[in-house]
Amino acid sequence: MSDRSYLEWPFLDAHHRDHAIALDNWAAALPAIDHADTDTACRDLVVRLGDGGWLNHAAIDPADPGNLDVRTLCLTRETLARHDGLVDFAFAMQGLGTGALSLFGSPAQQAEWLPLTRAGKAIAAFALTEPQSGSDVANSTMTARDDGDHWVLDGEKTWISNGGIADVYTVFARSEEAPGARGLSAFVVPADTPGLVIAERLHTIAPHPLARLHFDSARISKSALIGVPGQGFKIAMSVLDVFRTTVAAAALGFARRALDESVGRVQSRQVQGRPLADLQMVQSHISDMALRVDAAALLVYRAAWTKDAGAPRVSREAAMAKLFATDEAQKVIDAAVQLHGGDGVKSGSVVERLYREIRALRIYEGASDVQKTIIARQTLDAAPMP
Repeated sequence: MSDRSYLEWPFLDAHHRDHAIALDNWAAALPAIDHADTDTACRDLVVRLGDGGWLNHAAIDPADPGNLDVRTLCLTRETLARHDGLVDFAFAMQGLGTGALSLFGSPAQQAEWLPLTRAGKAIAAFALTEPQSGSDVANSTMTARDDGDHWVLDGEKTWISNGGIADVYTVFARSEEAPGARGLSAFVVPADTPGLVIAERLHTIAPHPLARLHFDSARISKSALIGVPGQGFKIAMSVLDVFRTTVAAAALGFARRALDESVGRVQSRQVQGRPLADLQMVQSHISDMALRVDAAALLVYRAAWTKDAGAPRVSREAAMAKLFATDEAQKVIDAAVQLHGGDGVKSGSVVERLYREIRALRIYEGASDVQKTIIARQTLDAAPMP
């Protein structure tokens, strides 16, 4: 961890600082991660994270339920992302995949699944997106039909992280005769449910387990309902309200790594007998990068602190953090590639990997344009009428 000064900011407490330093030391000791086989790598990383106790921070403890500490979630994702995007992904999906259970699950649901996911003995996934409805969640068409002692699920979900390797999915489907968001409900669905099949494995520029899921009369117990019927949209938005800020934290981790790599590069690389760092244009790049990193960090930890301080919703703060941190991290990483010259586009180099990793963060859990809409609406709603 090159720069630890931000750990002294008033947003963070002593236990947050201790957590970040201990996790950084743990991550630095991880063996090399095989990005060519992401399924195996993610399974292994979930086990390692569970054995290390780090997944205890991704979901509540059913034996001692409390609130999720968003600052700890953010510090964890920032730290892990700085080391490797796949280990951050493995941690994040355990939290996002069980977020609905942590926030709205029944004691029986929590007792069945959370000890397993916290220990790294079960892999979780969050199944919200559909082929025709990405950011427009209210347009979901997958159905959950009441059939006596069971619900029957029909439809498709796509771009599902951990799809194909997950043991349990949080699935959102239309169960009520109500328009838009009011008809959605949330369900906990074991991966071995008959009628649930992996229809397609999806591949992206930054590989990690992704799939399209198909539900064909998949029967689940009535006890699989999370919360109450018609509460699905509220559950989904509440989960995203927590975990959207952590996406910003992951982007921040990528940006910090890009800045660290760039500082090392310009200090060691010689041009005409002088370090690159002596050139004014290079110093301008480094200045811009450092400014973007710190500005993003302030928005990330403001949003996390606000949620931890008891705010019921932080949609505006989380949207600002995600929008700014992901967009600015893209600029920081692009500058890092430029400063590395040919090495910056060499396949397998650190900054080339970061360049591929950062792009998806500007899309998932609400694309940048969606975040702008959230910010604008809430700003306008809060303004007094003339």
